[in-house]
Amino acid sequence: MSHGEEKTPAIVSLLAGGIAGAIEAASTYPFEFAKTRVQLREQKGIPTPKNPFKVVLGVYRNEGIRALYKGCSSLVVGSVAKDGIRFLSFDTIKELFKDPETGTLSPLRSLAAGSASGVVASFVAVTPTERIKTALIDDARTEKRFRSGRHAVVTIWRETGILGLYRGLAGTTLKQATATAFRMGTYNILKDYETRKEIKQSTATNFANGSVAGIVTTLMTQPFDTIKTRCQSSRGASTVEAFRSIVADYGVKGFWKGTTMRLGRTVLSGGILFTSYEWGVALLNPTFATVKTTILKD
Repeated sequence: MSHGEEKTPAIVSLLAGGIAGAIEAASTYPFEFAKTRVQLREQKGIPTPKNPFKVVLGVYRNEGIRALYKGCSSLVVGSVAKDGIRFLSFDTIKELFKDPETGTLSPLRSLAAGSASGVVASFVAVTPTERIKTALIDDARTEKRFRSGRHAVVTIWRETGILGLYRGLAGTTLKQATATAFRMGTYNILKDYETRKEIKQSTATNFANGSVAGIVTTLMTQPFDTIKTRCQSSRGASTVEAFRSIVADYGVKGFWKGTTMRLGRTVLSGGILFTSYEWGVALLNPTFATVKTTILKD
């Protein structure tokens, strides 16, 4: 992302974001799995532990290592698309939101640019891939109807059409709009502040900024994430049904169910995502600059 420096080319934003999304999703998936298990309804007589490490260990002991990565390929594919689009749209929208006189973004404009790019990502990539990931995790502990991610897509499409893949769109879009606003916005605000204070950018600073952005995002968006998970269970539910079932099961505090799990993941994932993105930009920018120069010469 550009902060007073040269604008990142669109193709670099897209590729670096996609690579960063894949690395982040694959490396932190067991935490995502544990969080989703906790948010789905408990099976009668089997309470779900709140400690993410206990959930991961329990699944590993009872179902094996492969079970922990159930739905992972769907999330990785979704993350490549989601983060590629998210970084591309954020970098593009951010240019439009910049103050025309100073060329900078105020904190409020940073959040607005993040929110707009979250809406784009939700429609294009996030909702269908999250629906498949959640349905696979839910199905693995209940009916075991789906043989693979592809089989889940075909089955859901056959039973409910394209709308079935967009089950939970409202909750996902609300979550993406707020999550991307806080994640991209917080990171951008921190990086702009460091630039003003002449704090040198390094892997450690990128990771720390990303982790802080991850914590802020999790605490602000957890209710949307819980509603989304209920909507996207293997059988699906409407946003209103999901809202009512959470209140009936756990009361208002139920909307923050899975927060510990998600924090375990987002502190790591925020750091990994932004560090990988900055690395990707640093590696790809010279390559595309060389290609551009060669084309212009010819």
